[in-house]
Amino acid sequence: MANVLKISEASSLAFHSMAYLAVSGNGAPLSTHDIAKVFDISEAHLSKVFQRLARSGLVTTLRGPKGGVKLAKPANKVTLLDIYEAIDGPLGGDGCLLGSKACDFSSCIMGELLTSVNAQVRDYFEQTTLARLAHKLGGGIFYEDPAQNN
Repeated sequence: MANVLKISEASSLAFHSMAYLAVSGNGAPLSTHDIAKVFDISEAHLSKVFQRLARSGLVTTLRGPKGGVKLAKPANKVTLLDIYEAIDGPLGGDGCLLGSKACDFSSCIMGELLTSVNAQVRDYFEQTTLARLAHKLGGGIFYEDPAQNN
């Protein structure tokens, strides 16, 4: 069954690998090779994702035998929206299913559905931190107080 919500493969890799860093990293760098093995994904593709995350200041990359990737900020300071926008750019609010200007948006065939779904996704991405994901995954390594980390 297909998902209605489409998130790019790069964003999905970013969400998963950042959550993995928050749960498993314990502040120490993890190798891209090891992370790629965990998710059974291309190391080259994951490296490109980490390059974008590094340019956005979300991860730090370290070279050398003890190098790797680690979070550049505490997990409670990074939201899913930060990660998404680092990979795919600004999250749009409205949009046409055709990807064109055929509609004037005042009489969209989907009614308010697109606006509502986009608002729900934005709200979830803005309110969900890596610390929250880490807590859900049983880690919770990088946050001080679960009550403060939605």
